[in-house]
Amino acid sequence: MQVKVLKLKKNAILPRYAHPGDAGADVFAAGHVVIEPGATALVPTGIAIELPHGYEAQVRPRSGLALKHSVSVLNTPGTIDAGYRGEVGVIMINHGREPFEINPGDRIAQMVIKPVLEIEMVEAETLSDTSRGAGGFGSTGRQ
Repeated sequence: MQVKVLKLKKNAILPRYAHPGDAGADVFAAGHVVIEPGATALVPTGIAIELPHGYEAQVRPRSGLALKHSVSVLNTPGTIDAGYRGEVGVIMINHGREPFEINPGDRIAQMVIKPVLEIEMVEAETLSDTSRGAGGFGSTGRQ
């Protein structure tokens, strides 16, 4: 499958896979941003994408940034809908103790393209019973 990518800035880098078989393509910054400890920032990528109908792009954190710098994608996974044509931006958060500097060309996230099921929500009077029932948020306990 091909996905059209439009460079909105000259220094933009198209997402690309680091290794054959990778699920996520690296996403690159197209601007200089400093994220202070505890702060969030929208990091520009300088690209727009055109996804086929029935697909989404999920923007996910890079594990190396999370482990080494405590920096992550805030709304993970961030969804880019097939109908969106604006610049892809990555909302990042710095959980670390030091400012984190991002420069143009830095790998900041990864993008995974996934099929999307279109469903119809139907109002119901009741739901079927299950062994879990309404239990949630830790209802299965710790082991």
